[in-house]
Amino acid sequence: MVQLTQIFRMACRDQNAANFLNEGKKIVGVALNYMDVVKARNVPVPKEPLVFLKPTTSYLQEGQPIVLPKVFTKVAYEVELGVVIGKTCKNVSKEDALNYVAGYCLALDLTAQCNLGAARAAGHPWTSKFIPLDQVKDPHNLPLWLTVNGVVKQKGCTADLIFKVPDIISYVSKYMTLEPNDLILTGTPDGSDAFKAGDVIECGMAELAKLTFQVCAE
Repeated sequence: MVQLTQIFRMACRDQNAANFLNEGKKIVGVALNYMDVVKARNVPVPKEPLVFLKPTTSYLQEGQPIVLPKVFTKVAYEVELGVVIGKTCKNVSKEDALNYVAGYCLALDLTAQCNLGAARAAGHPWTSKFIPLDQVKDPHNLPLWLTVNGVVKQKGCTADLIFKVPDIISYVSKYMTLEPNDLILTGTPDGSDAFKAGDVIECGMAELAKLTFQVCAE
């Protein structure tokens, strides 16, 4: 799965978290983390988070078009809630996990489904501006939506996450140290599908963020 793009509108406690594009050392993704996806694919509910890593060298700035590489025959959109880590985090409990969060963000993760095995490790994220943290009253009650050419393709809510933010942070911190400005992508609701050059993709998270992107061929 190649992550071609992620779009972020951050809500943060610490202005230093605004530097996650330059200071973050890793991106942690979580697969199959919405119940509607599990049901649609007719697969067992994961017993623990299914995590994978992406390099932070893949970040791109907001405002650039989505460029589809020639080498990929099928690229899909995935709207997600992102979590930015605020301080060093290792072996933390679920009860204490949210104390390590600097902020939340809207993310658009574009995935090359034509080569899922090799592609999870690469990508090019687009990023947006920060939102004051006090506007995110509950990270587990945020509607997410995505349209292509004005047609709704994804519509979900973080209330339907199989593993909540504290679950993910606690689990990941058992196997690796999470550091300030590291990013966790919590997964995408059902409806992820391929798109093409010429499409216009819009996505949003509650009333906190809305982003629009033109798609073009390489």
